[in-house]
Amino acid sequence: MVIELLRESGALLEGHFLLSSGKHSNCYFQCAKLLQYPDKASLAFQDVVSRIHSDIKTGKLKVDVIVGPAMGGIIAAWEIARQLSAFLGPTPAIFTERDENGIMVLRRGFEIQNGQNVLIVEDVVTTGKSSLECASVLEAKGANIAGLTCLVNRRSEESEPNWPFYSAVKLSVNNWDSSDCELCRQGIPLERPGSRKI
Repeated sequence: MVIELLRESGALLEGHFLLSSGKHSNCYFQCAKLLQYPDKASLAFQDVVSRIHSDIKTGKLKVDVIVGPAMGGIIAAWEIARQLSAFLGPTPAIFTERDENGIMVLRRGFEIQNGQNVLIVEDVVTTGKSSLECASVLEAKGANIAGLTCLVNRRSEESEPNWPFYSAVKLSVNNWDSSDCELCRQGIPLERPGSRKI
């Protein structure tokens, strides 16, 4: 169902793209195109929230706060928190962001209490770089990283995170290092649709 939602909202793009990870790909997931519709966002995350809730009920997972790295994780984190609040009671959704030097920080008055269990939420995970940067900021403030959630998982199997990982959909697409990109060799122009400055 999620792949259909991505397609019908125009969130699945084909071409030659520079990803936030620095890799090149022939596919780009502009999840904001899907997440702009509350009904589609709700449907897209329904199954993943059900799996998270099941693990919370059985004691495999504990979640106190949801954190999304800006930009892509903000709406996704809010939607996960909204749905989980129906089971857990009020569950806050906050975000980390990059400062003027490109360093991931927690600001805007958001706070993490020592020992809080944090679920990190992204729109798309490729290498997990933003998730790891977000986790470092939160762990420095005493948080326990409970797990990682995303709408689209495009990671390779050998690079799965150390935490419990919940994705709405797992898709295998081509990724290349910039020095070994098949599309660069073909002379196809590179597009930069993401929000991170590399």
